[in-house]
Amino acid sequence: MTTPLIVDYYSDVLCVWAWIAQRRNEELQEQWGDQVELRHHYLNVFGDTAARMEKQWADRGGYAGFGRHVVDSAAPYDEAPVNPLIWKTVRPSTSANAHLVLKGTAIIASPKAAIHLELAIRQAFYVDALDIGSIPVLLQIADEGGLDSTRIRTSLEDGSAAAALMADYAAANQQNITGSPSWVMNEGRQTLYGNVGYQVLHANVKGLLSISGEEASWC
Repeated sequence: MTTPLIVDYYSDVLCVWAWIAQRRNEELQEQWGDQVELRHHYLNVFGDTAARMEKQWADRGGYAGFGRHVVDSAAPYDEAPVNPLIWKTVRPSTSANAHLVLKGTAIIASPKAAIHLELAIRQAFYVDALDIGSIPVLLQIADEGGLDSTRIRTSLEDGSAAAALMADYAAANQQNITGSPSWVMNEGRQTLYGNVGYQVLHANVKGLLSISGEEASWC
């Protein structure tokens, strides 16, 4: 069996550009199948949303101004609908709780189950305007997805989810990943960041799949 191309994908669940990138990741998997393994990791962008709003949006309308920015950013993308209530009236205090629940899900179920839950959490926020900073809301979403929220909560309480999340945050820092979303390929030699079109992703993946390991390591 051919070893798949590893793509390390870093995002924050509250980042609208990662919500927009969702369909591109799905297309990547649909087109390349088992030839590509997309490994999901999380980074700290909206760890403290109140501080972020104060620092970056205080003189641009605060939460309401940021909410308008998010709606406007997603407007050209039909596959990334945004409920106008987010940030205006629904204001998650942190993305860290969602990241903890996702790492806990990967531990107690599987990374694949965590990826499915990640999409459900994003949909809960962007479409249904639910507060995904709330642990009870997150565990309810997990329950509705057929996961065992009791075991997920245990991973939060025993620290295993936090340890896994800190490993993600540390890896992002070590690789100088500063924004969401970011795709890291070729053992860290290639990084794509931000609102990257699918054709750019496709070209990078195709190029890496078409060369041998010996060619990739040439100086």
